[in-house]
Amino acid sequence: MPAAPTIPFEATAHVRDACLCLHTQRAARVLARRFDEALRPAGLTNGQFSLLMALNRPKPAAMREVVDLLGADRTTLTAALKPLVRRGLAQFHADDADSRVRRVALTAAGHACLTQALPIWTETHAALEVELDGADPARLRRDLQALSKTGEAAAAPALCDDGETRP
Repeated sequence: MPAAPTIPFEATAHVRDACLCLHTQRAARVLARRFDEALRPAGLTNGQFSLLMALNRPKPAAMREVVDLLGADRTTLTAALKPLVRRGLAQFHADDADSRVRRVALTAAGHACLTQALPIWTETHAALEVELDGADPARLRRDLQALSKTGEAAAAPALCDDGETRP
């Protein structure tokens, strides 16, 4: 039986050192843990904080608006909203113009929770920016936003019922 093809270790080292996806995921995990720990006194994870902030608007948000802002899919957003709705921090509404459209908004308790969490986030975020000695946080944000936009422009083609792929 022939030996399975192998990839040289140099290729592994190259991917380890050059892969934007790997480095972004590692940084995201570090940031998530840091903000999860910081926001624990407010009873939130970093993801819940971001979601509540996305709902902090004058009118209830359409699910599509929140999906687009967070870069999530609808199923993930619905799952993330469930514990916040159970805790009374957010609630669903039917759209006035189109009852098929679900909207979601903060409750009074959600606003109170954000009021407690925002100073924690602000302090944690400021400390993080100070720790990025020599880095340019504004440039990092611009670069990450540009990277996010590449995914929007080059959305993966969908596999259709007929087996064909279409954008």
